[in-house]
Amino acid sequence: MKNLIITLCAAIIFSMTSHAQIFEPVSWETSVEKISDDEYDLIATATIDSGWHLYSQSVPEDGPIPTTFKYKTNANFELIGKTIEEEGHTIDDPVFQMVIKFFEDKAEFRQRIKVLNEELSIVEGEVEFMVCDDEKCLPPDYVDLNFTIKKNDASKEGVSLSPFGATDGTSQILEPVKWSSSVEKLSDNEYVLVSKATIDQNWHLYSQVPPKEAGPIPTTFEYEVGEGVELIGKTSEDKGKTVEDKVFGIKVKYFENEAEFRQKIKVANADIKTVKAEVGFMACDDKQCLTPTFIDLDYDLTKAVKGTDKGTSDDEGENRGLWSIFIVAFLSGFVALLTPCVFPMIPMTVSFFIKQSQSKAKGIRNAIIYGLSIVVIYVLLGTIITAIFGADALNALATNVWFNLIFFALLVVFAISFLGAFEIVLPNSWANKADKQADRGGLVGIFFMALALAIVSFSCTGPIVGTILVEAASKGGIAPVIGMLGFSLAIALPFTLFAAFPGWLNSLPKSGGWLNTVKVVLGFLELALAFKFLSQADLVLQLHLLEREVFIAIWIAIFGTLSLYLLGKIQLPHDSPLKHISVGRLLLGLLTLSFTIYMIPGLWGAPLNIISAFPPPLDYSESPYGVGNSKGGTGTTSADHSDLPDGGHLLAPHDILAFNDYDKGLAYAKEVGKPIMIDFTGWACVNCRKMEQNVWVKPNVLSTLKNDVVLISLYVDDKRKLPEGEVTDSKLRPGKKLKYIGQKWSELQTIKYKTNTQPFYVLMNHNEENLIKPVGYTPDADEYYDWLTNGIKNFEE
Repeated sequence: MKNLIITLCAAIIFSMTSHAQIFEPVSWETSVEKISDDEYDLIATATIDSGWHLYSQSVPEDGPIPTTFKYKTNANFELIGKTIEEEGHTIDDPVFQMVIKFFEDKAEFRQRIKVLNEELSIVEGEVEFMVCDDEKCLPPDYVDLNFTIKKNDASKEGVSLSPFGATDGTSQILEPVKWSSSVEKLSDNEYVLVSKATIDQNWHLYSQVPPKEAGPIPTTFEYEVGEGVELIGKTSEDKGKTVEDKVFGIKVKYFENEAEFRQKIKVANADIKTVKAEVGFMACDDKQCLTPTFIDLDYDLTKAVKGTDKGTSDDEGENRGLWSIFIVAFLSGFVALLTPCVFPMIPMTVSFFIKQSQSKAKGIRNAIIYGLSIVVIYVLLGTIITAIFGADALNALATNVWFNLIFFALLVVFAISFLGAFEIVLPNSWANKADKQADRGGLVGIFFMALALAIVSFSCTGPIVGTILVEAASKGGIAPVIGMLGFSLAIALPFTLFAAFPGWLNSLPKSGGWLNTVKVVLGFLELALAFKFLSQADLVLQLHLLEREVFIAIWIAIFGTLSLYLLGKIQLPHDSPLKHISVGRLLLGLLTLSFTIYMIPGLWGAPLNIISAFPPPLDYSESPYGVGNSKGGTGTTSADHSDLPDGGHLLAPHDILAFNDYDKGLAYAKEVGKPIMIDFTGWACVNCRKMEQNVWVKPNVLSTLKNDVVLISLYVDDKRKLPEGEVTDSKLRPGKKLKYIGQKWSELQTIKYKTNTQPFYVLMNHNEENLIKPVGYTPDADEYYDWLTNGIKNFEE
């Protein structure tokens, strides 16, 4: 508030003392661009005198007056979203002592509206703004704005949103993400290439990190570097937002409003002045996804500003991941304490230190050294694992098919060991040698006592340690070291505490059969977790051997058997005779039984949100839309497709004959005399899946798709490379080649239909002429059916 008062006072005093000096450094112009039949962009353009700057619509509290637009709304139109603005300049303002965004020379503001009354001709508005130069600020000013709607003015239609020359008023080519580039200089030969994405309201841009399962297309950077330029590390990105995607059933990271990507480079040749890159990305809002887009970026090294090596701005997210590994490992260490191999050692070891020490203080000291030795041993193990495989390699291994299979096999072996079939032990000679070294006494002897504990207890701790390392590997970096630190701290802490307070030993429960129960429960959990890795490998290979129903059935069997075990209905080889079950065991048994019952509806298509991160996604299923809806389970009659035409396949789960090649689908339609429905879609298109799952399954729609049209589904995000003979020049990006199949279909949609959103449906005849106006996302099944039938009727006429 103080900064704002100072600015206003200075502005008022300035205006009072400058009788003959009236400044008007900002002039405003208005224009209108037609986007579609009923949508327009109201454009307010500010021309700013040299040396002056106009503030953004969004400024921090206690800062200068922001630019604010007010529109006189009425029943003739409605506002769509907020007024958007250009990128501008963001600086650390020395006057206000805060980061502020402003504009110089020229600034453009856009407000989209939807016209509800065709008679609308003028939209009135007002802009409030403040301008400053390096010496003074002017008082807040107000300017009336009038936007004239000219419905037949084709020269203004779609200009801003159609970079491909479409001016027929039907263009719906959207550009919700705009890119800019800059360079920061770190030293004489080190630079940071900064790529900044400005994202329109309600749209989001996906992260560079691809989901482990099928999901949206990630953002990618390809830098054109030759001799003399070396990339240092990977391109870092902002923290972004991570959400649980309900359609894909996986966690997805994306950015809103703005995103910054940074790539550090080292330049060995002083003659190099520019570096080029290509960024590929996909943008979506709540209704539609755009085709994957590729933009060229130029980084001018001669215009580099002084910068600092910020590293990756996603460190906070990585730190959270490491904290989660530490906490899980720490809790796992406490669980390991309750196993038969470790728990009995606590009173024995602590008593030994107290009796062998000359004083209580020395006993406590020795116990602390013992605990620290345990930590050192396990952390050393994590460090060795990371050093052997490399920080980045661990993450790559964790997402590799074969290593997922190896992890599955390891966890199954660990589980069977915990269940009592055998024990995983290290060679006895190791324990004997450690014991001999422990007899030496002193610090070395205490360290080897800790090593002996680690070796002897390996049959219980080994599977837990192995599981932690497997999970930590999926995080990459130093996660294995952090995991072992958490685990070993939990193991070491009791020895130190009980040595300091030996009276607490009396409160420890006595060893008994309950220790083996803990071990068995861990075995069941290890077995359930193992199938997550097997499922991951199956998903990547698309073998469909472990589909959602099979996975859930396996988990029901595992947790159902665990429930019977906890309730005393099943006994395993090492269990003590059970005369009664404790209250804690009963409650745990009821919890696992409830969980088992909860999973049963998942066999019939229930989403099971509690465990959504573990089973395969809903669409990776024998019955993606639920039992009773599979194999065209609506009762409609499909044509006989026993002899599929060239290029055709049956689209699961309803056996719709579909083509993924435009020419082959068109040829077949001419052969059978049916109209063509082109489905511009994408593997990562959320609303495409919604249409297929919620609209296409309706009996009347499904019957039409199966019997009355020829469906051609063109995936605009198909990342398979085009055959060499089909690689052609891009018509939208001169000088570039079409590399992927998806780019071919994306260009077809953009050039022919002047839109780049999915889903997009076209009904056409054999001359490739539209039978009816194409439509996009249409969640109303009746409306979609009417569109289909009207188009088919026009074909028959």
